[in-house]
Amino acid sequence: MADEREIGLPGEQKLLAGNPERDRWRGPFVIVGLGNPGLEYLWTPHNAGFMAIDRIAQQEGVVVQNRRCRATTAACRIAGRDVVLAKPETFMNLSGASVAALMEEFEADPARDLLVIYDELDLALGTFKIRERGSPAGHNGARSVTGALGTQEWLRLRIGVGRDLPPEAIAAGGGMRPGRDYLLSPMRSADLAVLDEVLDRVATATRRILEMGPAAAMNEFNRKDNDRDQGTVNGDQKD
Repeated sequence: MADEREIGLPGEQKLLAGNPERDRWRGPFVIVGLGNPGLEYLWTPHNAGFMAIDRIAQQEGVVVQNRRCRATTAACRIAGRDVVLAKPETFMNLSGASVAALMEEFEADPARDLLVIYDELDLALGTFKIRERGSPAGHNGARSVTGALGTQEWLRLRIGVGRDLPPEAIAAGGGMRPGRDYLLSPMRSADLAVLDEVLDRVATATRRILEMGPAAAMNEFNRKDNDRDQGTVNGDQKD
């Protein structure tokens, strides 16, 4: 591993810049996963963003254990860019407070230096989708981020957690898909196995964003065979 130097505050480290002339004007790229703190939420669909951060950290050989800006954080270097990984401790609906604090702390531009990863009920489990901007589409964490930043211009990677239920199951539920109770309940082992494979692809997609930019990553990963008919579940789409 290369030599290290401090990033921002004492106690967190980052690798030396590979190209000082290029990097001297750039702060870190901030990757935030949304979720809820606490053991009771650890393996719930709503914590897919937290799981993604942990998977990226694992692959980069760091542990998300520092605390700053109302989040647990870790610093690493991916594709030649200093990176801060963060999991807000504010609970999902107040995630924006932590994200805004991180942007201020690192003097980062949300449109250029931020990726937010979170769960999406309207994408099928086993899929994910990258977007450069857009409305929160009913996701309270994403709504909080947009409100705190004052803009929808921030990169997001949405991990599908929707269950592709048969018509009879939807009818039995009064025509409604699983909602809050499902998102906050522990996932079945079979579903966790599917999500585990997705998290590896999410980590690869994140690396591609840093290597080649969002457009190239979207071209590679937003394919129909990845998000099954562009991410609708049971014919419903709120995006």
